[in-house]
Amino acid sequence: MRIATTGFGPITERYCVPVPRLPLSLEPMLAQLQPGLPSGDGWRYEPKWDGFRVLAHRDGQRVDLVSRGGRPMTRYYPELIEPLRLVPAEYFVIDGEVVIAGSDGLDFDALLQRIHPAESRIKMLAEKTPAWFVAFDLVAVGDEDLTSKPLSERTVRLGELLAGSDTPIFTTPATQDRKLAAEWFDQFEGAGLDGVIAKRLDQTYTPAKRGWVKVKHERTADCVVIGYRLGKDGSLGSLLLGLFDDEGRMHYVGHTSSFSAAERRQLLEQLAPMREEIDWGKTALPEARMPGGPSRWSRGRESEWVSIKPELVCEVSYDKLQSGERFRHAATFRRWRPDKPPSECGFDQVFKAVRFELSDILAGARA
Repeated sequence: MRIATTGFGPITERYCVPVPRLPLSLEPMLAQLQPGLPSGDGWRYEPKWDGFRVLAHRDGQRVDLVSRGGRPMTRYYPELIEPLRLVPAEYFVIDGEVVIAGSDGLDFDALLQRIHPAESRIKMLAEKTPAWFVAFDLVAVGDEDLTSKPLSERTVRLGELLAGSDTPIFTTPATQDRKLAAEWFDQFEGAGLDGVIAKRLDQTYTPAKRGWVKVKHERTADCVVIGYRLGKDGSLGSLLLGLFDDEGRMHYVGHTSSFSAAERRQLLEQLAPMREEIDWGKTALPEARMPGGPSRWSRGRESEWVSIKPELVCEVSYDKLQSGERFRHAATFRRWRPDKPPSECGFDQVFKAVRFELSDILAGARA
């Protein structure tokens, strides 16, 4: 609340005016995937952080971290609450990314481990692998809703607001130099980042709209089809993909589901005679989540899946191999490879970025 005054003759009346608050259900502004960095004047380029996108709401002593779709994330990252309370504003909404730094750069697996019902485990992990908050936009501050302001003004205001902040609160590095952004695209992958975001300096903040541009790494790999997952209606849901390691063991690395309804029916008929009970769990990495197992987002639900003889090979495109074990996102089916034997589908074909120090990127953020 703020106190406003109005004068009528010799008497001054005081009344309370509610300060506008953006709803916790506010959706963040989004980016549209494009194959290359846009060029020309008026663009701002930022690294694309590989973490959980959240809006940080502070209202007095209360701090809420909210992801896309209004999912509350506050309890999973308690170490961020007090640092956000120290930001010198009683009310703000900051758009940013929650990340965790590991020995080889950003560690998305460590982020996922926090999505756990036990508070004691969350507290233990918060001390063992503390999270950081990388801010890149200021949506509201004080009694101002900044969504109608241009990005150029919002980022200046963000820099002023967080000028005195220290670890674990950072502001993202940014540049208007497209050449430098292209260098970031190549170099920062070695620290676990997964591309570059381009934004118009004159853009307003439009919640849930894809007004920004994102450019991500895309590569291809030939994978063995080791099974398939069924959809709720019994139709083909996705193909499960595997790669061999140097010792000839098969590892589950992800799935692809980019097929039309007609292709799904045809594939299901083709795969039915190839069904074979194989215990992939004895050959895959012990710590890797196997096909059909519950993820930390599934709340215990499991998907039915069927193993098949490892005879089919397909080429897929992917953005990155997370922790060197599995595709970060669903792979996109490109084509079948009947000319390639499954035994030649190994991890040796997967691109490995040259390591880049995450601390050097964040030093640029501080500067």
